[in-house]
Amino acid sequence: MDSINPVDGTTIAHYDAHAPEQVDEVLDRSVNGAAKWAATPLADRAAALERLADLLERDAERLGHLITTEMGKPIAQARAEANKCAWAARHYAAHAREMLAPQQIEMDDGEAYVQYLPLGVVLGIMPWNYPLWQAFRAAVPIMAAGNGFLLKHAGNVSGCALAMRELVAEAGFPGGAFEVVLISGSEASSLLSDPRIAAATLTGSERAGSAMAASAGEELKKTVLELGGSDPYVVLADADVTAAAQTAVTARFQNTGQSCIAAKRFLVVEDVADEFIQTFVDGATALTQGDPTDENVYLGPLARPDLRDNVADQVQRTVEAGGTVLTGGETPQGPGAFYPATVVVVPDTTAPMMQEEVFGPAAAVLRVPDEATAIAMANETSFGLSASLWTNDLDRARRLSGQVHAGGCFVNSMVASDPRLPFGGIKRSGYGRELAWFGITEFTNAQTVRVTTP
Repeated sequence: MDSINPVDGTTIAHYDAHAPEQVDEVLDRSVNGAAKWAATPLADRAAALERLADLLERDAERLGHLITTEMGKPIAQARAEANKCAWAARHYAAHAREMLAPQQIEMDDGEAYVQYLPLGVVLGIMPWNYPLWQAFRAAVPIMAAGNGFLLKHAGNVSGCALAMRELVAEAGFPGGAFEVVLISGSEASSLLSDPRIAAATLTGSERAGSAMAASAGEELKKTVLELGGSDPYVVLADADVTAAAQTAVTARFQNTGQSCIAAKRFLVVEDVADEFIQTFVDGATALTQGDPTDENVYLGPLARPDLRDNVADQVQRTVEAGGTVLTGGETPQGPGAFYPATVVVVPDTTAPMMQEEVFGPAAAVLRVPDEATAIAMANETSFGLSASLWTNDLDRARRLSGQVHAGGCFVNSMVASDPRLPFGGIKRSGYGRELAWFGITEFTNAQTVRVTTP
């Protein structure tokens, strides 16, 4: 497995994939580590999570540079990713006890309660775009509940995967409680048939999610899937248009647009469309792109040339379908998987950029006549991860949020994952939830205990 620098295409490091006998050894270590971790008192598990948070903050600079060189994220954003992982670890260290507390149920005689017990080893198949956060977002609550975590990461960020394992070990988790297996995606799906794997979670593409769900269905094993998104960003006539447009720049172009929860389809009511579009385009045009190790650069390269080429193709097909490019839209010459911040005004919802997930720095903007049309078009997608809604009428916002077909609706702010809030989608964006109380109990046995007085 090669780690390729997306800035210039050079090979950073080579990692030998695990042979079948090595995978077997990793699975044995995982089972033993998970058993030791499950037997660890909750207070001690919380202390280990606190130590992990300390280490993530201590090494944020080193980890940030590793992220930047492996997948091209601008260094300031990469450093922030490491620190966000520390936040999640601290959150569960502080709240795991109350989240996992048995729930008492009132009975006529005796007592009854539900207790949350770990399942064992949970397989985590994770993507490259947030190489630390995506993996720890899943692993931290899963491990806080007493499970082991077996990470199968994207091959181009194998260095990040191994760095995570080292940090968890340094934090004092039992050996094997957090393990890494270096294998292909197809081999990972086959792991579900192994009885040593209790359940699985995947963040990735629809195709990968479908394959995982099929394998898990055959084995009757629990899964959580966090898949693609084509999040709508709805701006109504009574919104703070300047704030909406300025926030939209970050919402679309952060991480060079490579995020499942990035705003991708901008639906703007006609009354404020001119003002929004002008401010949005000005902000996008002002973004600096270049060497992601430069603190002043906001847009780095995409993680791979094929990903860049796919975005360029989506923009081109949208133009052919009647779209108008207001900024960007042309692949630069020279080395690196670079693509500029691009804004395209589209004529209707049939444009490719409105129908497909655009995983890169290109935004589709559509003028809509009114609120009802905006919400209808927001739901006109096979995805249902999240949405952003802008209006100064909060009663309207609360009413409309219930009409949005998505796992999350953020009013007057961009969508963001937060350890305190459940995270996940509906429709083709997957099922199940990460983070908050949901994330720590998803992979537990909610065991009913009924004690009758003799």
